[in-house]
Amino acid sequence: MEYCYWLSKRTGTSYRLPTEAEWEYACRAGAETAFSFGDDPRKLDDHAWYFGNAETPMPVGQKKPNPWGLHDMHGNVAEWCLDRYAAGAYTRLPQDPPAAGPVLLPTAALYPHVARGGSWDDHAPECRSASRRGSEPKWNEMDPHGSIWWVWDAPFVGFRIVRAVDEQEDLKGVRSLVRKPAR
Repeated sequence: MEYCYWLSKRTGTSYRLPTEAEWEYACRAGAETAFSFGDDPRKLDDHAWYFGNAETPMPVGQKKPNPWGLHDMHGNVAEWCLDRYAAGAYTRLPQDPPAAGPVLLPTAALYPHVARGGSWDDHAPECRSASRRGSEPKWNEMDPHGSIWWVWDAPFVGFRIVRAVDEQEDLKGVRSLVRKPAR
């Protein structure tokens, strides 16, 4: 989030992490199946780096993109989202009519925040479009300084950023509220 804040200030254009809902929408690329390419996990080799074909993160763009041209949505690294993590968050949203622009805005709590998608260290089921996880303190156990800038023990997490054409009101100027890790 702080990188996005820095980039926004530097360029004069607003950048941020995607919300969970935006991330899943982009990953699915219009599909209603487990993966953007269907329900058959045996096709994952063509679309993703995951436990079955990688031992580390790989350079982006070497696998087939999803139908919207986005690479590495189903694997390589799970991706940070703007939202804080809450189990069953989607079940609490209105269904009729569906919630517009749903997001669980981050708080000052260091954990948990949402990472979406699978990684090079995950098996096929964890690479589905709906795959989500909450960050945990063990992702940063080895950091001698308690950094809030990266996670030492989670090389399976990365990020992509978005630039909204028309930003929803509650996301304008959102910044990380985490300033110093809790000890």
